[in-house]
Amino acid sequence: MILELMPYRACYPIFKVIYSAAANAKHNMGLNEEYLVIIKATVDEGTTVKKLKPRARGRSYTIKRPTCHITIVLKDISLYEESVVENSIGMGQKINPLGFRLGTIQGHHSLWFAQPKNYSKGLQEDQKIRECIKNYVQKNMRISSGVEGIARIEIQKRIDLIQIIIHMGFPKLLVEGKPRRIEELQMNVQKELNYVNRKLNITITRITKPYGHPNILAEFIAGQLRNRVSFRKAIKKAIELTEQADTKGIQVQIAGRIDGKEIARVEWIREGRVPLQTIRAKIDYCSYRVRTIYGVLGIKIWIFVDEE
Repeated sequence: MILELMPYRACYPIFKVIYSAAANAKHNMGLNEEYLVIIKATVDEGTTVKKLKPRARGRSYTIKRPTCHITIVLKDISLYEESVVENSIGMGQKINPLGFRLGTIQGHHSLWFAQPKNYSKGLQEDQKIRECIKNYVQKNMRISSGVEGIARIEIQKRIDLIQIIIHMGFPKLLVEGKPRRIEELQMNVQKELNYVNRKLNITITRITKPYGHPNILAEFIAGQLRNRVSFRKAIKKAIELTEQADTKGIQVQIAGRIDGKEIARVEWIREGRVPLQTIRAKIDYCSYRVRTIYGVLGIKIWIFVDEE
């Protein structure tokens, strides 16, 4: 035991008390010493021992030595394994707010069915579709701010048809000037994935309040950070934009070498209410990665939209 190796005077008496308590639990109650843990240790004031020390000419003076009572309470954890497991499961953990609310107020962004052996191929196909669409939109946007304006991409697969719905905040910036860009986008996706026997249909849906969606807001903050704008100024501007979208609360977190500092850190700002543990609260969430001249920064945004 580590108490035997420590240089303090009180360590050895405490060690003797713990050893004695474990021996009593073993011999009197039949418990296993390996499963015993200390759950409580108290020190109370004891009696004061008085002694007389002789002095010259028949005199003496008293020496008072205070004592204390040490109480050690042990517990056999083998008898409470089930309760310990239940308590560990109930502790607060970091979880994606969208996955936490699936099946209640949050729907899936991909709707299709596949056999277990083909399930991984379907996931990779969805990832390629989203990456191809984002790359095309980023190259053909009419502005150079870096804001793609894609809130989410929904994919619905059938036997002979793949329906893709792109929810955008600024669709005019993509379609304006070239009305056939949607057809070009369909051709690019078909070439990328080699679709022969399946039709592909892409539609673009406009979002009325684009800055109420975390993906568009994260792209805006990323563009500000690339232009070396202070992270606090960028976050406050983003919060002002979300207030115009009639949201009830927002939390923005940025991690990494913020403002070019040598030591990475995490900074976050919250405005309003963001009840992450309330399942009926509709919360939009996104995590975004931005590359700057100082390194990679991570952006996380939680937006409290409404409560159902």
